[in-house]
Amino acid sequence: MSDCYIIGAFSTAFGKWPEKSFKDLSREAYEGALADAGLGDGGDIEFAWFSNCGMWTQGQGSIRGQVCFTPLVREGRFPERVPMINVEGGCASASMALHGAWKDILAGQSRLSLAIGVEKTFIPNDPDAQTAGFQAGIDNLDPQEWRAYYSAAGEAAGKPFAEGPGRTVFMDTYAMQACHHMKKHGTTRRQIAIGAAKNHNNGALNPLAQYRFELTPEAVLEDREVSYPLTRAMCAPIGDGAAAALLCSEDYLASLPRPVRDRAVKIGACVLTGGKYRALDEPGLSRPAAQRAYAMAGIEPRDIDVAELHDATSFCEIYQSEMMGFCEDGEGGRFVESGASAREGRLPVNTSGGLVSKGHPVGATGLSMIYELTSQLRGEAGARQVKEPRTALAENGGGVIGFDEAACGVTILQRTR
Repeated sequence: MSDCYIIGAFSTAFGKWPEKSFKDLSREAYEGALADAGLGDGGDIEFAWFSNCGMWTQGQGSIRGQVCFTPLVREGRFPERVPMINVEGGCASASMALHGAWKDILAGQSRLSLAIGVEKTFIPNDPDAQTAGFQAGIDNLDPQEWRAYYSAAGEAAGKPFAEGPGRTVFMDTYAMQACHHMKKHGTTRRQIAIGAAKNHNNGALNPLAQYRFELTPEAVLEDREVSYPLTRAMCAPIGDGAAAALLCSEDYLASLPRPVRDRAVKIGACVLTGGKYRALDEPGLSRPAAQRAYAMAGIEPRDIDVAELHDATSFCEIYQSEMMGFCEDGEGGRFVESGASAREGRLPVNTSGGLVSKGHPVGATGLSMIYELTSQLRGEAGARQVKEPRTALAENGGGVIGFDEAACGVTILQRTR
């Protein structure tokens, strides 16, 4: 079986871009990935996977990728007759696109495959459409089931479940999990704030980040409360953006010029798992995803040099550090507080700024993580660069089934040259 390599990766800047269309963002990410791979055009691409969650709220469902790429096909920038599969899995959509392209290569069906994610979650003058895009990530057929589940869990967590204005229900679920973790393990609100400040300070060094300002833990704690214990600075913002990656087979890589081969990054593992209604104390779906990924890559958590974790809230980084095996269960808060996950720490986490600073255009997020980690492994991350990383991990969850995400992707990247 051939190994699979990333030869091109790109992310647009994330932000509120009402002047940019879905087609504009698609073009920017695609052309950026081509340029990064040193390809003059996409003539060798044999398959494509297009990730998006909210375009249907703007009137375009079903054939989203094909519509966005029609101008590129017409101009000869993207090859004619190439199949494109549209994928949607909440915030994990881009990881699903990557997984599809990865399987194209491993199956021997394609030598060059594209994964691209595009999203616009900032919809000015239409708050209903903006809300609808997020509400699609939870069970809308039997909402009484999750309301009863959260009500019972809220009693156990010491934080009654209550939906409120100015936030999605997801923030309330994260807040309940944070309160439970604080109650059981002694995690503190300040530890969550330390993680948030770390990521905002990383984002200040990232020219693509939506928020590019530094924060202290005190400033994070003083920000507006969203749902206790979470403040606004601990939560990912609404925004737009796109990211893409070009994946190729070993034999295709061998046909490329030496400079391209030298920058190639191997995908050591790419795993997806599905969520379920679980108990508060039961590990989440990201743990089996990580365990399978480590086994597939033949490594252990201690071998990871840099990671991007899905911090839709800053508590999530604490929790996912435990699920990934970076620290023991219950130790995530102390792991972050110790500085272990800082850029200069033992295992730098979210050098991009994470979702709370870099931003979270839902259908693009997973591939933006891949772009950051590819840049790190190549030694091209600029002021954010960590020292000589060889192995990287991305964890990306999406949608909600109880306290699980509906889907989770864990990807391991390796620098082999």
